[in-house]
Amino acid sequence: MDSSILWIVFLFLALQPVIRQRMLEAARRRLIARIEKQRGSRLILLVHRQETVSLLGFPLVRYIDIQDSEAVIHAIDTADPDVPLDIVLHTPGGLVLASYQIARALHRRKSRVTAFVPHYAMSGGTLIALGADEIVMSDHAVLGPLDPQIGQYPAASVLSVLEAKPIEAIEDQTLVMADQAEKAVKQLHAIVAGLLADKLAEAESVEPVARLLTAGTWTHDYAITSDQACDLGLNVRTGVPRDIMQLMTLYPQPVRRSGGVEYGEGPQAPKKPAG
Repeated sequence: MDSSILWIVFLFLALQPVIRQRMLEAARRRLIARIEKQRGSRLILLVHRQETVSLLGFPLVRYIDIQDSEAVIHAIDTADPDVPLDIVLHTPGGLVLASYQIARALHRRKSRVTAFVPHYAMSGGTLIALGADEIVMSDHAVLGPLDPQIGQYPAASVLSVLEAKPIEAIEDQTLVMADQAEKAVKQLHAIVAGLLADKLAEAESVEPVARLLTAGTWTHDYAITSDQACDLGLNVRTGVPRDIMQLMTLYPQPVRRSGGVEYGEGPQAPKKPAG
């Protein structure tokens, strides 16, 4: 009898993570269905956690890749062309190719497309957001610059070497990187300008804004707030629906270390008398 109880306990503990994951997935599906019904739209989520996950001592981080672009584009293509599209972005960025494929698919969409940014959509995430008709950010959410990266270096920084040194003092490898960097900046500038061509109120602002975002004006992790995005002329407003913010809590980090943030319920503000 004792051994049977031990086996039952062992089986329960072994299945607990699977059960918890299934319950989490079910909760996501219910909330997604509720949001779609409320908004009359198809809802797509592109959620990556930037925090590292320890696997045999190696850190793993999720970024936008080709698998993501295939899945998102499939979701776009299989949606009714007349139904509005909502996409939730929570990502540090990723491959330019994959990000552009998604952004282009959104940009070519017949129905209205809204990009929601609950917390952050950096780099490639910002590129995807530019493909939408409207970007809705929470009060503290941020976008990021779109300057291309050559290996581990910003393309703009690689190009600055050509100005800092005479050509004969620069190594061949650096010259090759500078050639790639120049092409990357021009290519991404053209992509961003194309996405913004029908988005900005003033047509003459397209080229300056595209240059500002792609030419290495800021560091790659610079935070572009909703206020600054509005100043750039992007169609941005604040006010992410509560259900979408709630949905983000259903995408926890798979493996978590002990967190350093805790908080209590806090006192409730007294209710105002009716009338």
